[in-house]
Amino acid sequence: MTLRVFVLAAAVLALAACTTTPRRGGQVPPQGVLADAGAREAARATRLRAISDWSFTGRIAVSNGRNGGSGRIEWRQQGDRYEVALSAPITRQSWRLTGGPDGARLEGLEGGTRQGPDAAGLLFQATGWNIPVTALADWLRGLQAQGAAEPKIEPGWDGRPVKIEQAGWGIDYEWPKQGDLPKRLDARRDRARVKLVVDTWNGATEQ
Repeated sequence: MTLRVFVLAAAVLALAACTTTPRRGGQVPPQGVLADAGAREAARATRLRAISDWSFTGRIAVSNGRNGGSGRIEWRQQGDRYEVALSAPITRQSWRLTGGPDGARLEGLEGGTRQGPDAAGLLFQATGWNIPVTALADWLRGLQAQGAAEPKIEPGWDGRPVKIEQAGWGIDYEWPKQGDLPKRLDARRDRARVKLVVDTWNGATEQ
């Protein structure tokens, strides 16, 4: 089974598990509350930037117009290097994307392993999925992507972002009552959409 077949076959399974749209902020809080929230958010970002080795497991749903797919995801980040494992729960097919600044490698495809200078381009060529892999390493943790265009950030009452707009993408977040890390995100750009539900964070920070 090719990865494209997985994209179509698995779409029905887990998209339903990711249908909740992250909640947006309510009324604008008073200035004093905003200042305190801004300080807490700056401290949160500093804590997370100091941690270079982290991982998470969860569920992902991807769509690009009429085509889509979903399944399990495991993401391991070590500095600027990443290892992302995707698996289809019904077919038991699995794929592994690894890489860093020197390029990317995608394993598990019918026809053999593919390599390329850019993970996002490699994934799009192989699957038709539009996933900004490098930026996601920051967006996953509710941080602005480094090395990208200046973002527009919509903060919540507690300072944690309810939305980040950057590099043409809009990322909406849902947060637990407490903690440095989001539990859901919904990223969109034109017809492309990436939805993630986090089951477990490891090594990133305490929830």
